[in-house]
Amino acid sequence: MNLTISGHHLEVTPAIREYVQGKLERIKRHFDHVIDIAVILAVDNLPEKERRQRAEITLRLRGKDVHVASIAQDLYAAIDTLIDKLDRQVLKYKTKIQDHQHAGIKRMIGEDDDGAAAAPTA
Repeated sequence: MNLTISGHHLEVTPAIREYVQGKLERIKRHFDHVIDIAVILAVDNLPEKERRQRAEITLRLRGKDVHVASIAQDLYAAIDTLIDKLDRQVLKYKTKIQDHQHAGIKRMIGEDDDGAAAAPTA
């Protein structure tokens, strides 16, 4: 698994890097088949509003890319909400994969569309 953490208008300190890696352990615990993770941390300097901290992540899985973004006043709060959103999407994808695998196994056993076992023909 490749992990890339980059900052736009922001220097990524070792403390921020360790915080993000620690939070991503939760995602790795739920789902092992992660190919690549790209994290972008940014500070938006808006003239009419206060500074906003933005965090984005793109998670490449086998067969799907998951992209999540979060905006908050504090960078650590943005990372926390980002990981929560990502965790929900990864768990949803994991259950979707598991449901499809079980449907294939049921067909191999010999059940027809009604759910009853098919009678063997001689």
